[in-house]
Amino acid sequence: GRVTALVCCGAMPRSKRQRVVPLSQTGKHVVGREAKSELVAHVRACVDEYGQVFVFGYDNMRNAKLKELRALWKADSRFFLGRNKLIKVALGVDAATEHAESLHLVSQRLVNNVGVLFTKRTADEVRAFFADYAEPDFARSGCKATELVTLDAGPQAHFVASQHEQLRKLGLPVELKKGTISLLGDFTVCSVGDVLTPERAKILEMLELKQAVFRIHLLAHWSKSEGFQELV
Repeated sequence: GRVTALVCCGAMPRSKRQRVVPLSQTGKHVVGREAKSELVAHVRACVDEYGQVFVFGYDNMRNAKLKELRALWKADSRFFLGRNKLIKVALGVDAATEHAESLHLVSQRLVNNVGVLFTKRTADEVRAFFADYAEPDFARSGCKATELVTLDAGPQAHFVASQHEQLRKLGLPVELKKGTISLLGDFTVCSVGDVLTPERAKILEMLELKQAVFRIHLLAHWSKSEGFQELV
């Protein structure tokens, strides 16, 4: 059988003295006071060491892909994803508590699903890297299909006999003929814009068709030399 997939088309920052900041009510997770204090201290150390701070959003977050990014940038950068309320405490929530000049403006951008990148790379290097960064991956349930995918009736060379029962449970009208999976009729896996069910997402994965792309979007930037700026 044939698989058809159609693609749809500032001022220098002033030095700030370390402050003792209350760490209560900084998140739903039960985190010990010592661990909270260590994270706050670590974030402030990153500000001092790396000098460049980016707030980023993302599409189709994949932990494995983020782990690869962390490894690739390990020599000169640190990625933080999660614990944003504690990171806000570390950076400062207003001008009176900020760790460095205008850094509380970064805290104001730490809402919803965003992360923080501390880096020694130049702003131009960071922007150039993420402008081209795109990592395809399998779409998950709830994602919108980006391609029309159809299967023609007849033998399906991309499936193996051991998958017969699984394919039937996924809703494919198949039978096993002499060790070969055969589709009883033409079948549309998804159309552009369809919200994928768990079953359709699994079929796409079995067909090795990746319809999701992990991307990083830079939202804001702060540096010791130039202060804060919005990027979107």
